[in-house]
Amino acid sequence: MVIGSGPNGLAAAIVLARAGHAVTLYEGAPTIGGGARSAALTLPGFVHDICAAVHPLAVCSPCFEQFPLAGHGLEWVHPDAPLAHPLDDGTAVLLERSIRRTAANLGHDGAAWRALFEPFADAWPRLRHDVLAPLGVPRHAVLAARFGIVAVRPARRLAEARFRGHRARALFAGLAAHSTLPLEAALSAAPALVLGVCAHTGGWPFPRGGAQRISAALAGFLRSLSGEIRTASPVTSLPDQPLVMADVTPRQMLELAGDRFPPVFRTALSRYRYGPGAFKVDWALDGPIPWRAPDCARAGTVHLGGTLDEIAQWEGRHTGPPFVLLVQHTLFDATRAPQGKHTAWAYCHVPNASPADMTDAIEAQVERFAPGFRQRILARHVFSPAAMERHNPNLVGGDFSGGALDIGQFFLRPTRRLYGTTLAGVYFCGSSTPPGGGVHGMCGFHAASRFLESGR
Repeated sequence: MVIGSGPNGLAAAIVLARAGHAVTLYEGAPTIGGGARSAALTLPGFVHDICAAVHPLAVCSPCFEQFPLAGHGLEWVHPDAPLAHPLDDGTAVLLERSIRRTAANLGHDGAAWRALFEPFADAWPRLRHDVLAPLGVPRHAVLAARFGIVAVRPARRLAEARFRGHRARALFAGLAAHSTLPLEAALSAAPALVLGVCAHTGGWPFPRGGAQRISAALAGFLRSLSGEIRTASPVTSLPDQPLVMADVTPRQMLELAGDRFPPVFRTALSRYRYGPGAFKVDWALDGPIPWRAPDCARAGTVHLGGTLDEIAQWEGRHTGPPFVLLVQHTLFDATRAPQGKHTAWAYCHVPNASPADMTDAIEAQVERFAPGFRQRILARHVFSPAAMERHNPNLVGGDFSGGALDIGQFFLRPTRRLYGTTLAGVYFCGSSTPPGGGVHGMCGFHAASRFLESGR
């Protein structure tokens, strides 16, 4: 039995079904998908991704690459450039698929960018297996050690040591800010390295037609293996089954288990810390975003934060203009809006469960780099942290990542048992386990693989 139909729950179910187990997956919501769902949030005909919107980790996932998802309807759309980072001088720094082309628009920092990213990009086909795995003996120990020595550093310190100019520093800071960690925190360089390498190897694509297509493809493959999916079927307590894989965070697991866990384990789960939340806005637009920097129209994702100092101020103290992560799907996927119309998806990090309404601040940040943006808004939909948690209980306080990703919870999450619990046959398989958040299925893949390796 698998509880939860997010990408990790579906991945766990598929791994078990391929091994010959009879699998039934239960989803409390009417629609499968967890963090990979789409809906007409604003106006009829406009398709918006409810949570995850761009999927660099999905296309390089050692889990997903084993599944015939294209045969079940999944088609990746690759923008001309993965990322644009506009600046106040009217230009934009582009993160291109090509490291050389990226370096070319970083001036005297181009060589430093190549020196940082090229070795890891060249090694990524091997390195990804260790980066997207739980703590243990790596497959490629020397390579993993070289990566770890750099990844463990604070992003700000690494950017200021490697780059002299504001363009490269801003680009690197925006990548690091995906982590939800302050840029001065240890390990905040890790997501910048991973996301940069992903851009230079597999790109930052998204599914044609919406993130729901990822979930539909996974579900289609699971059903082809005789797996059963039951939607609108909430599970309120741990069932008496020989194996239960739960795509939930510690808070939900405690609710499911009641007093079946011993006090020490209940205490350990209750101490699990959640990270910053997200405040998200979706727009239906009557035209493309009018960027001051034309290069922004080449990118699927746009980072709106200005300089490294500004980004660090927001991510560390949540003061000043917010750092906004924006995606413009319809420039590259016309299926998501009526002809001639467009969508945009954006969010910023806020303190966990923050009640602050960030709508005006987010729109002001877009307007800063795209004057006239507000005039193109036909409708908007807002997800506060509280609304996100109501929509998906795994998003505790609006936390997309399944828990704080600081040094205290990066490697051993949610407890030292990782996927296992004190109950035989009961496993965590969601984003609160290694390697953490992201649409990659690796948490479910590793959890199910642990069970299969146990020989039970």
